[in-house]
Amino acid sequence: MHTVRELLAAKSHRSIIYVGPDDTVFEAVTRMVKANVGAILVMDGPRVRGIMTERDYLRFVTELGRTARDTPVLDLMTRKVLYVTPDTSIPEVMALMTEARIRHVPVMEGETLLGLVSIGDCVKQLTHNQEVQLRTLEAYIADAYPGPAMP
Repeated sequence: MHTVRELLAAKSHRSIIYVGPDDTVFEAVTRMVKANVGAILVMDGPRVRGIMTERDYLRFVTELGRTARDTPVLDLMTRKVLYVTPDTSIPEVMALMTEARIRHVPVMEGETLLGLVSIGDCVKQLTHNQEVQLRTLEAYIADAYPGPAMP
């Protein structure tokens, strides 16, 4: 079974996008757009304080009617951040995301942030694993049943 540790090792971009709790929502959204990501961690030094997602921003705009340039991320972020460990299996991460209706989770080892994984990362990894398994089975079948003998 494949783990989050393997997923992080395979990710093409390993940098963690983050803002501070006092940064503005505008700054957070700008960083998300530049990095082409759907969530940004809110960090206070090495500590994860929250997460802000596209969904949080949409809720902010439609329900609160405040301006992004004048509002600190602290007022908008999700404070209860679910996380996984590097040894969590990919299916377990997907089950957590599905049950909690979230698409991004930080990966923590003790107090240390190792990365952020998305549902897209998990699906990509599972698809890769299935392709490898299929090729392995095809090779096994081809070797086991070489076909009719040639005269």
